[in-house]
Amino acid sequence: MIDQPRAGDDSSEELLRRALLDDGGSAAVAMRVDGLALCDELTIIFHGRRDLSTIKTYVALGAHGSGDAVSGDALLRVPCDLDLAEACDREEAEQLYRNQARDLRDALIAADTVLAVWREPLEEITSARIEIDRGALAGVDAPAPRLIPVALRAAECRLSVVAVCTARTLAEGRPPLGIACIQQEVSHVYPLTDDPEHALADFFGRAADHAHLLADQLAHQEASVQRFLELSGE
Repeated sequence: MIDQPRAGDDSSEELLRRALLDDGGSAAVAMRVDGLALCDELTIIFHGRRDLSTIKTYVALGAHGSGDAVSGDALLRVPCDLDLAEACDREEAEQLYRNQARDLRDALIAADTVLAVWREPLEEITSARIEIDRGALAGVDAPAPRLIPVALRAAECRLSVVAVCTARTLAEGRPPLGIACIQQEVSHVYPLTDDPEHALADFFGRAADHAHLLADQLAHQEASVQRFLELSGE
């Protein structure tokens, strides 16, 4: 895996690029996940750095293996990292790795499947054409870390739907997942098992309440400015 340097970039992708220059102090392992509904194929990349004592997790679209070039902007940082510290020997470390990698793989499959289920209800409720935005750098300001580099977008109503997770080590088991609805300044995370129609109805209610509150705030501010101008003789 390689990345192109970018001046002044202190992101996780830049840290990965720098780490890969020091083969002796770092290692990367890739695991493919295929047969997905929206993503088709994903690659999980576990990258360990001795100097930082970290094993970070990245997810990339497509199938990647040994010797493949993966650019930094194609990697989605997922804060669900391996924790092999409890292993007493290599055999136990291998078992922990298999268990934790399987938990993450199952989480990715679940997130992709649920997003695919959301697509049709989202289209029906919004009466909008639903776009599938694939990419790690999608412009989505999610309220929690994204789990897979794909988002559903209803452009007409500026609504995005993404799969998110809770930041924690994989030693704690399969990470808690959710579906985040995002529309301008309003966002909310629903359980992965929640019914899409119910969740969308609730979200649009929240968005409407936010719009009314914002309108009241603007009216209050305008009234305050008007009184100030009156005091100033304007």
